[in-house]
Amino acid sequence: MPRAGIHPAYSAAAITCACGAKYEMASTRGSFAVEICANCHPFYTGKQKLMDTAGRIERFQKKYGRAKTPE
Repeated sequence: MPRAGIHPAYSAAAITCACGAKYEMASTRGSFAVEICANCHPFYTGKQKLMDTAGRIERFQKKYGRAKTPE
């Protein structure tokens, strides 16, 4: 049996994103706003860009990459 009176009260909360998306869920905090969500985050929308700054991938491959097998 859980102890009475020690658990926080959960209530319905509306989470609003800066892009306009709204989510309904339960929270001890109440309603609040966030700056980014799954609707507008670049990772989830597929608009994320991978940038190779100053040839880092080539330097890594040169240092740790497998040796090419002669043909």
